Formats: sequence, C-alpha cells, structure tokens
Amino acid sequence: MKLKDIETWVTVPPTGIGGSFWVIVRVTTDNGISGLGECYGIPVSGNIACQMIEDTFARFLEGESPFNVELLFRRVYSAGFTQRPDISMMGVFSGIEIAIWDILGKALDQPVYNLLGGKFHEKLRTYTYLYPKYTDPNGNPLSAEHDVYHNPEAAAQRAMEYLHSGFTAIKQDPAGPYGIQGGRELSLYELDRCEQNVRMIRETIGNQADILFGTHGQMTTSSAIRLAKRLEPYDPLWIEEPCPPDQMDAFRQIAQSTSIPIATGERLTTKQEFYQCLRAGVSILQPDIGRSGGIWETKKIAMLCEIFNAQIAPHIYCGPIAHAAAVHVAISCPAFLILETIQTDFHERILTRQPEWQDGYIIASTEPGLGIEMNMDVLEAHPYSPGGRLHLEMCQSILSSDNQKISTEIIENR
Repeated sequence: MKLKDIETWVTVPPTGIGGSFWVIVRVTTDNGISGLGECYGIPVSGNIACQMIEDTFARFLEGESPFNVELLFRRVYSAGFTQRPDISMMGVFSGIEIAIWDILGKALDQPVYNLLGGKFHEKLRTYTYLYPKYTDPNGNPLSAEHDVYHNPEAAAQRAMEYLHSGFTAIKQDPAGPYGIQGGRELSLYELDRCEQNVRMIRETIGNQADILFGTHGQMTTSSAIRLAKRLEPYDPLWIEEPCPPDQMDAFRQIAQSTSIPIATGERLTTKQEFYQCLRAGVSILQPDIGRSGGIWETKKIAMLCEIFNAQIAPHIYCGPIAHAAAVHVAISCPAFLILETIQTDFHERILTRQPEWQDGYIIASTEPGLGIEMNMDVLEAHPYSPGGRLHLEMCQSILSSDNQKISTEIIENR
C-alpha cells in the first residue's frame, strides 16, 4: 500500500466560529483507501496553503508507505534545510499526517486510538469557548446585549446556557484585542473588565463548572501577574497563554507568581517547543493537532506531560476533522485533562458521520480510522475566495496601557 493522490479544499464556515476558513485534505492510496485530514492556522491565504500542501506531498510523501510515519515526519521537518519547529510547514504536514492515520485505521479495521496504545479513557470531558449566541459572519456579537467579551451579564447568561447543555467547563477571553506588538500592560479598565466578567460567571454558575481564562498572549510579564492576582479568588482551572508564545522566561516567572495553573500551546509546534514549556513551569499543554505535528507528534507531546506531572488539554479552533483526530489522541493518553469542543450547525452538517457528544463528554468511537465522513456537498457549497481573511487575524492598531476604554470596533474575532 502506497500513498498515491492528494486533494485539498478550503471551506468557509458561515458563522466565522472555528476560524475564517478550514483547510481540508484527502489522501488516497494505490489500493483505493482514502483518509481525511485538516491543517490548522497556516498563516497565508487558503489557496496558497493548498499549494503548499500539494507541493509537500509530491516532494516527500507520494509513493511512500503510510506506515512510515516517522520517516515522513523527518522528511518534512527537514524540508528546505530547516530541521527546526516551523509553524507553517508543520501545519502543512499535520493535515496530511492526520489523513494518513485515518488510512491506517481503515486498512487495519481499527479506530486510530487502538494504534496509539489503545483506549485509556472511555469518554472525554469537553469544554466550550464562550461564543456569542448571535453573531455576524466573522463571529462577532451582533449587539452589546450579546457581547460576552465585554458585558459581564451577557457572559454569565451565556455560561449558564452552556452549563444547561451539558458542559462543565467554559472558557472566555475578555481582555482582548489581540495586538501585533506582543506583550503590553493592560489598562485598569481592561483589568477591571476581566475581573468583573469572571466574578459574574462564578457567582452565576457557582461550583457547577470550571472557568478557563484565555488571554491570547497579549500581556507583559508584570501585567499577567497583576491579572492573575485579580483572578485567583475565582479559582479558574487555568490562565491561558498569558504572554507571547516565544517568551519562555516570562512563562516561568508567571507560573511562579500565581496559584492558577498556566496553559499554553495553540501557537506552538512539535515536541521541542512543548518541552521548553514544561521546563518553564507550564502545567497544561494545549497542542492544536492540525499544527503541532499531527497525531504521532501530539502523542509524543502528551507523553512528555507524564514526565513532568503535567496534563494535556488539546486546543481546537478549527473544523471537525482536527477535532476528531484530537479525540483519538486524547483517548489514548493518561495525562489527558479536557478537550476543547465547538458545536455549531455547520460543524455538524459538514460531516455525515461524527464523534458522539453526550452530556459534556465525547464517547470513544469503535469505527475504523477517525470514525468520520465528509459531506462533500456542504464542503463545496462554501468556497473560499483567494485573498480573503486569514484563518485568524490580529488587531493592527498599536495599543498602550493608557487606553481606558477600547472600542469593540477594533477587536478582532476569536
């Protein structure tokens, strides 16, 4: 059995939730077995990402055995004389590699987790980001009344709705926006807003659910410590990416200065970068499987957690294929904590078969491969226009700590 063909698509989720577009791949072998994969967050236009994927497949993977996952990883990891974590190239490879594991599972008539050490968990606890109930096509709230990022009452009400649907953990980021300049000192207005949102949510849901606090790397070390001290009374399960992802010394200082566990990982790739996180005192790793190196590399990252007495909480801000792949890795991992999950009508419609979600948990599938199938009609009915928005965008305005109130007009959607 050899890898023969690859197809790529870029589809646009109409809600904007899960990113501006998803890059989907399908790899087929010479004996007709096909597998699905998804690339996360390649920072170029979707059509260019597809060209990168097709070129990489033709150069390094076409004609090879799908069983040689280690060999294929090292070829792509070394592409162009690099041999270092490369976020774009690993995004390209991750989607292809996920499809290869789907092929292997189907060829062996086994769910992928059985090829990764077997079923450690029967089901997986999940959490949701605090999304507005009503959004525009970019995922932004339609009105201040539904602005869960800046309106504490709206945030608390939405949190309770998610609680009633079965979730026992809810994440939000009211700090925003996510600026290009790296770490900055949050204004007192922003610090107050963050504290008020978390306080209102905690008072509303009590101890029925964990609160996960995201910040998307926009703070200096000192600002992150100031914010963490404000949040400690409300006992969040973690504070996520409190400083820019390349600041490992800052992560160490923050981890030593707060009782809140530190989480990070959505903008990192391969075991090398996650190892540095663990050494810095990060206790919850959040690899996004469509970027972190694929299924096998993410399994290695999870194994590193065991050495450091840490945990893995896979990040998912994408489509349902990467989500399904993360499910299989998590089911096989003793160090698993919780899995991000996105539930929208489009996430459901784009698959004809999908993981089973029940009362806040993903149930382990017994189907071969990833256990999912794509609805091609839905996929192709939402095409990407070349030159459109990137998967995620950052605020281009330069901000400083003297901003007492930041207009929501410049806040980029999650």
